[in-house]
Amino acid sequence: MQSVLARLFVVCLVFFSMGLTPTYAEQRLDAKALQAALDVPGTVLLIRHSATFSGIGDPENFRLDDCSTQRNLSPEGRAQARAFGQWFRDRGRMPSAVRSSQWCRCLDTATEAFGGQPQTQPWPALNSFFQGHGHWPTQRDLILQALADPRASGVTAKGFEVWVTHQVFISALTGVYLSMGELVVARPVRSTKPSAAPGQPQWQVVGRAFIDQGFR
Repeated sequence: MQSVLARLFVVCLVFFSMGLTPTYAEQRLDAKALQAALDVPGTVLLIRHSATFSGIGDPENFRLDDCSTQRNLSPEGRAQARAFGQWFRDRGRMPSAVRSSQWCRCLDTATEAFGGQPQTQPWPALNSFFQGHGHWPTQRDLILQALADPRASGVTAKGFEVWVTHQVFISALTGVYLSMGELVVARPVRSTKPSAAPGQPQWQVVGRAFIDQGFR
């Protein structure tokens, strides 16, 4: 119980460090609602990697450059990701970019879904910062810089993007807790409040769905 409370405290701390207001979305998207959301430029599909073998976090001998030291996708997780990608191919709707955490389970989710079309871009900003990995202030700054200058970075400049990442990251960014293999549809929006810190967007949450179902 204490470890759970500690994790919740960290997530709350991240909300305030970014100047973001947590937004909770319970709306489940069907195919029609998702396609409508994708028509709005700047939409981001934030995916928590698909299902893995049992466990929490990664083994003590974790190495970023060695998948055998990480918690990886299960066969069910790979099937989830393939079903997700097929949904887009069946409708001729492909993301303008696919970005992923450098963790193998995230990269594999992206690869199984899209097969490198478009090519997955590993992005350290999307890495996990659970178990002391990553460096959240640096990752936060990378996200803010990318959103501040979409012409230079391509982030949310046009169409929609897919970001494959981790629960702790998605919760920090949007206030939504996702299960493995679940996504949230969100868009960065600038606050109109005079007191809002410049350059720090909030995230408008449109809805959520599991990547292998819920779009039917």
